[in-house]
Amino acid sequence: MDVKRLLLLIPLAILAYLIVVQWNQDYGQATQAPEAPAITSDSPASSQDAADTDSSDLSVPSSGTANAGNADMGSAMPGDKAASNSRDLVAVATDVLDIRIDPQGGDIVYAALPQHKYAEDTDQPFVLLSDNATRSYVARSGLQLEGHQGRIAFTPEKTEYRLNEGDDQLQVDLSANVNGVDVIKRFTFDRDSYAVNVSYLLDNPSETPVTARFVGQLVRDNSSDPSSGPKMGMRSFLGAAFSTPEDRYLKVDFDDIRDGKFENRDVEGGWVAMIQHYFTSAWAPPQDQKNLFYTATDSQNRNVAAFAGPTRTLGAESKATLAATLYVGPKIQDRLEAVAPNLELTVDFGWLWFIANPLFWLLDHIQDVIGNWGWSIVILTLLVKTALLPLSAKAYKSMARMRKLGPEMQRLKEQYGDDRQKMSQEMMKFYQKEKINPLGGCLPIVVQMPVFIALYWMLLESVELRHAPFMFWITDLSVKDPYFVLPILMGASMFVQQLLNPTPPDPTQAKIMKLLPVVFTFFFLWFPAGLVIYWVVNNITSIAQQYFITRKVEADPNVGKGMKTK
Repeated sequence: MDVKRLLLLIPLAILAYLIVVQWNQDYGQATQAPEAPAITSDSPASSQDAADTDSSDLSVPSSGTANAGNADMGSAMPGDKAASNSRDLVAVATDVLDIRIDPQGGDIVYAALPQHKYAEDTDQPFVLLSDNATRSYVARSGLQLEGHQGRIAFTPEKTEYRLNEGDDQLQVDLSANVNGVDVIKRFTFDRDSYAVNVSYLLDNPSETPVTARFVGQLVRDNSSDPSSGPKMGMRSFLGAAFSTPEDRYLKVDFDDIRDGKFENRDVEGGWVAMIQHYFTSAWAPPQDQKNLFYTATDSQNRNVAAFAGPTRTLGAESKATLAATLYVGPKIQDRLEAVAPNLELTVDFGWLWFIANPLFWLLDHIQDVIGNWGWSIVILTLLVKTALLPLSAKAYKSMARMRKLGPEMQRLKEQYGDDRQKMSQEMMKFYQKEKINPLGGCLPIVVQMPVFIALYWMLLESVELRHAPFMFWITDLSVKDPYFVLPILMGASMFVQQLLNPTPPDPTQAKIMKLLPVVFTFFFLWFPAGLVIYWVVNNITSIAQQYFITRKVEADPNVGKGMKTK
């Protein structure tokens, strides 16, 4: 009968496996990346027409109010298709950035990252900022200049810029004259840098002083995160984040922005960011000045996370510069840390960050030597298992003793089965006599779970693992195994490990334990391959350690020396 069941289960298992693989191929493909907007429109409008099209200003709430409210951003936003398509955009290409700047206001309405592919099987770059029918996400910056209403209509020197070989820096200047004040909005790009210095160079030749203020905004709708594919389990945070001296890292989701739960912060230094899986955009104003941080929703019901610098007075016949740094790129810790203090915290390792951070530091150093993130995970797992061996050994010894003394425990259960209280007393005496900790088998899981969760977040958040190959068919450690071989190996190793454990005395508990490998295999089907590699290596190492300790305990004649015999 068992052979007949086995012959039936094997083809059913193979069929289920093929169905899951085919489903993954049909529905697990990435969508196409957004295309860059055209540099030149078919029917460009004049600068004056553009200015009339967008008469909105960058409204800033009063300092100290509880909510920024619905800032009046106007009917046509910088970056809106209606506004952007009516005039020329400025295209800028460096070795790591491909962006488009709208001269109306000087906002970045498109940003692609050539060194990060949109999907593993395509050459299209990942698009972080864009404004189209499916997603609206732009980086705005404006100048509040006394006596001027609306956005400034700039004139670029040319519509295409490129960082040439041998050049370390590229400057893009947009110029305008506002009420007699000469304004140059300058974007400075450095080679191999995702940080863009945005500055306003002001020249007031008149006899009348004027005031000016730098405002930076990150505007995003509620569309889903394109860098986070369909996964089961925990997801990366999608929303805004702020850093102030009081809160080094404060997350504000879109619902909180709409409900006005973020209080405006008027503090020295700090930064504001929009966070998603693997990538972020952030405004970092000068850290030695007092800045106002706030949230709002605009006229198109988009989420706004922003800062406003202090109001500066530009004296008669004087010049001044207002500046801030915009980061648009991957969440790489050392690059973020170089832009502003605590910006590296946008690499969110969760509440177990104090475990995940040193694990990533160790993994990164192993990768520097090995040159393969997959094998680096294997070595990291072996190092973690070695560090936890003293605790694991105690648990394995306890389980080996229970396994060897299983017949005596079963005899006690049969002898006192009708008297549960008496059976419990005799079992506790038996445990004390044989030096068995009945909870000792849980210790490896209890110790391992925080490390497992920390590793989950570390592998989930580390953009370094995105599209990083391991070997054979594993070409991206950040996504699930396309053929689900690793999860199956994990389930098989978990089943083997159970064979080394003592059989639970409770039949119901024994059946549940037998189902655990199947349940875990199902959940691990959608886990990142890098995490499953860790778990497979962890299980195999545990099997080797437990097998060695179990044989040693079973060969020890002193174990079970005091066992009763019938």
